[in-house]
Amino acid sequence: MSSESHVGALHASLLTALGTAIVSGAYPAGHVLTLDGVSAQHGLSRSVTREVVRVLEAMGLVESRRRVGITVQPAEKWNVFDPILIRWRIDGGDRAAQLASLSELRRGFEPVAAALAARRATPDQCRTMAAAVSDMVVHGRSGDLEAYLLADNVFHRTVLEASGNEMFRALNGVVAEVLTGRTQHGMMPDTPDPAAIELHDEVARAIRTGDEAAAEKAMRAIIDEAAVDLGCELNG
Repeated sequence: MSSESHVGALHASLLTALGTAIVSGAYPAGHVLTLDGVSAQHGLSRSVTREVVRVLEAMGLVESRRRVGITVQPAEKWNVFDPILIRWRIDGGDRAAQLASLSELRRGFEPVAAALAARRATPDQCRTMAAAVSDMVVHGRSGDLEAYLLADNVFHRTVLEASGNEMFRALNGVVAEVLTGRTQHGMMPDTPDPAAIELHDEVARAIRTGDEAAAEKAMRAIIDEAAVDLGCELNG
């Protein structure tokens, strides 16, 4: 490993350690850290620690002030759309609340994005969505959940891009973390539900034929079906 890669790995490790400690409540709002204290605790240089603190500040998790230290901020100040923060929260103790919140958010924009895609999608985007659905069918039957996840991510990313709305496109990372979190935390069945795949196919067909209402309805059904599955998993 090169020295640059080594520093990058240390940076990522410390970022994850501090970030998860904050979102889990181990470091509650108002808790004050010091650069020297964090550096000593994790055996890292001040420069690496300082860079990590800057990232956490950009995420709204901490505020750093001279002669005060590094103060953990309340959740109201967090950049809750940051995909890394979403990942930490799904990995942590408030997984149920985070996934419920994200399901509500998805209901608010993905069906609308699908309707816009039915108006604006290019032929290439339509082909990409159709291919992604075909891959979901193949990998769903084989039980290859990682490959299925990749195809699912491609599908949803393409829908957001095809909407032609830059704000929706920017939310791709949010959706990707939801899909990834479900797979990595065992919230997906060993064999994906064929009905869910069929709904993806309905979205793709409606977009290809320019049927805005059908695209919106089918996308809403996808999200509702996923929310029900998550609820059963978390309650069971």
